Amino acid sequence: MPIDDGHLILSQEEAALFIQQEPITEEMIRPYSGGKEFINNSKRFCLWLVGVNPSNIKQSRLVLDRIAKTRKFRELSNRDATKKLALVPSLFGEIRQPENDYLLIPKVSSENRAYIPIGFMKSDAITNGSALIIPEAGFYEFGVLTSSMHMAWMRYTCGRMKSDYQYSASLVYNNFPWPDTNYKQKDAIVKAANEVINARAKFPDSTLAVLYDRNAMPPELAKAHTKLDRLVEKTYGKSFENDASRVAFLFKKYQQLTSDLFTKNTKKKKNA
Repeated sequence: MPIDDGHLILSQEEAALFIQQEPITEEMIRPYSGGKEFINNSKRFCLWLVGVNPSNIKQSRLVLDRIAKTRKFRELSNRDATKKLALVPSLFGEIRQPENDYLLIPKVSSENRAYIPIGFMKSDAITNGSALIIPEAGFYEFGVLTSSMHMAWMRYTCGRMKSDYQYSASLVYNNFPWPDTNYKQKDAIVKAANEVINARAKFPDSTLAVLYDRNAMPPELAKAHTKLDRLVEKTYGKSFENDASRVAFLFKKYQQLTSDLFTKNTKKKKNA
């Protein structure tokens, strides 16, 4: 979270102008997005000065101006925590950026989509608070999280922003009962997840908003998702007729998992 009043954020045009006028700023500018930008493939950038040589920052009049405005904004805040951040005006107020590539889940998504569009991001892409970051996630995690099982769980447990789904790490992700899988099952899910990514890649001019519209989803992508859905369902040991049966099963599994955890913790206390 920048906590900068927008001074550390750049439009695509501003980023290009910075680099044109002061080429030294190229190393200081990173792609910047949230859930909305990810789904709509809109481009924004930010000044990301973590690890940048202070002498290079000092050479950029444009960057120094943005830093000064950020410092002033923080100093004038009514919040003590924000005022303290004025001591480091060149950095985002909160830094939670992983060092490696990661999985991004938009926190808000239209109810008119069968699947929340999620995807992989490079480590140099900075994500804001409107999306959930899952570090070190691979194609297996992507496959399970984009499956009909997880989507059914999400629809039942998530909050709402107007009519849109509001994905929550604490309510949706942290409580989701993951399947118990063997190597063969994981390998099949990984391959099917790759097929979903490859199906998306066939339409480079279409945004995820278009690809995941119920009325516009390409048959190739729908087929890849259906295959992935079946494979993930099999790891739970049965097939399901609809979302209601998926949710009922998952809640039963969730209750079993939490009951087992409670029993283990009780035994530990007795043995202590």
